[in-house]
Amino acid sequence: MSALPAKDLLRVEGLAKTFTLHLHGGVRLPVVHGVSFSVAAGECVVLGGPSGVGKSSILKMVTGNYLAGGGRILIADDRRTIDIARAAPREILDLRRRVVGYVSQFLRVIPRVAALDVVAAAAQEAGLDRAAARARAAGLLARLRLPERQWSLPPATFSGGEQQRVNIARGFAGAHRLLVLDEPTASLDAANREAVIELIAERKAQGAGFLAIFHDEDVRARVADRIVDVTRFANREAA
Repeated sequence: MSALPAKDLLRVEGLAKTFTLHLHGGVRLPVVHGVSFSVAAGECVVLGGPSGVGKSSILKMVTGNYLAGGGRILIADDRRTIDIARAAPREILDLRRRVVGYVSQFLRVIPRVAALDVVAAAAQEAGLDRAAARARAAGLLARLRLPERQWSLPPATFSGGEQQRVNIARGFAGAHRLLVLDEPTASLDAANREAVIELIAERKAQGAGFLAIFHDEDVRARVADRIVDVTRFANREAA
């Protein structure tokens, strides 16, 4: 497969998704079709449009969590280009580890693992040794104002907002060139929203690209370089 233009980290071409409702006689529910956009290095592209229009489905296809119904999802991986829509599961897992980071609205981790270790594990996957990974994790948790007394506790015991901060810290602890964010500030107060805005700006300056959903209009206005209106790709009957 030919390489993407040098500046592009992600290019989505003609992407489509349809859900089949097996418990309802196999009814097919088209969600989006013809989705096309790109994300360049140092750019934050935000998906816009009302709730239910298909924004999260697009994010999940880009990260390989949903199977695409058509089109291509081209990811720049060093000197080659990989199509997530056709990649083998092992290739997708490898891309998630090295290239594409994902911060969802909800934290899913191994039970009984301390918050500091959850974040440090992502830094170690990026190549840091144990001491450096724990230092990076501690720095991120401090910036996101998670009290140090909680770092040794499992995140399952935390509030929703505290879990989201651990989730964000884990997402930024690695060295992914493309970060996919699904409403990362939804449960945060103003101070922590500001911390996330600063983290995004820093990573953009380092050449990372972002594909994101933000329902907070102030955050969206401050971080978005471009907004892609998903309404134009939505199935009109389902929208």
